[in-house]
Amino acid sequence: MDAVAGGFVFTAGGSRNPLPRPCRVLVLLNPRGGKGKALQLFRSHVQPLLAQADVSFTLTLTERRNHARELVRAEDLRRWDALVVMSGDGLMHEVVNGLMERPDWETAIQKPLCSLPAGSGNALAASVNHYAGYEQVTNEDLLNNCTRLLCRRLLAPMDLLSLQTASGQRLFSVLSLAWGFIADVDLESEKFRRLGEMRFTLGTFLRLAALRTYQGSLAYLPVETVVSKMPPCPARDQQAQQGPVDAHLVPLEEAVPSHWTVVPEQDFVLVLALLHSHLGSEMFAAPMGRCAAGAMHLFYVRAGVSRATLLRLFLAMEKGRHMECDCPHLVYVPVVAFRLEPKDRKGVFAVDGELMISEAVQGQVHPNYFWMVSGCRESPPSLEPQASPRRRPPPAEHL
Repeated sequence: MDAVAGGFVFTAGGSRNPLPRPCRVLVLLNPRGGKGKALQLFRSHVQPLLAQADVSFTLTLTERRNHARELVRAEDLRRWDALVVMSGDGLMHEVVNGLMERPDWETAIQKPLCSLPAGSGNALAASVNHYAGYEQVTNEDLLNNCTRLLCRRLLAPMDLLSLQTASGQRLFSVLSLAWGFIADVDLESEKFRRLGEMRFTLGTFLRLAALRTYQGSLAYLPVETVVSKMPPCPARDQQAQQGPVDAHLVPLEEAVPSHWTVVPEQDFVLVLALLHSHLGSEMFAAPMGRCAAGAMHLFYVRAGVSRATLLRLFLAMEKGRHMECDCPHLVYVPVVAFRLEPKDRKGVFAVDGELMISEAVQGQVHPNYFWMVSGCRESPPSLEPQASPRRRPPPAEHL
């Protein structure tokens, strides 16, 4: 039996018909991403494999920040079987938000996407690589694996994180929201971009030397609570907005619902909401397994952790062993929604590695909301009750 979720149809096994053969794709490539060798890597590693697999492409180089966002907002998507993003996680963030800003966003977000790693972190590509059953690899090996997945043409549904801010902004995340230590390392290491993945290692040591704490309030809706409670009726202004209805969220000026969990601590070293297994190609942040569709990993580290312990956690994360450190300051819980309110707007946010102004923010996961090239045809089990509104699928010619 087919189910409708996130505006499109997928089978009970969580798969969709694979991309056709021959296949036409639009490649959006950031020539300045990572070590600045993305175009060279595309010509030497990707293009020969695509030719063998009967995948034709049009290559477009992005020229500035948000260029990809502008391109997909105006693109005639009917020309392409998939959009291929070759860069780091930030460019995929641009593409998804550009699709969600279109008048036909419900149809546009169904266009299959593919992540080819050529940035510094490459967390989304590393997660897809992990779901496909490949060993954890980096650099050209990771790029080759992801290109082979594109050549195999299999698709799997992915979750989308909807975010609302105190200033009224709404945006969508495909990977993570970080506040505190991780966000600082991500954004402060930009000046070392030419080092590739090593920029994060260097940034970690520099931030450890000047370790900060961040004051704020954190609340979340645990997975087990959602299973036993129907989501509240969404506010009228939410029903009128573009994009999916955030049924679990109330306006930021109101207190969180009584069935949410409010963290008593106010001092943190970091908070991380993560949709996938990896935070970088060498950062296996969520070894506990993939969340159910509609849920995400929430980690936070309370103030008081020593520099030595924090360093041990990050070193162990490369192989996913950090949860075995039994650090009393590290807390993990699977959630479907959260709210984070920094005190005095201190600290920075990184959404999919991109800087966001520090202000109160809340978000919820929408299950199986868009399609990605993946070696795994099975989607995770869905939470019940459904957190995402059901909609009729668009006509087949629009897919």
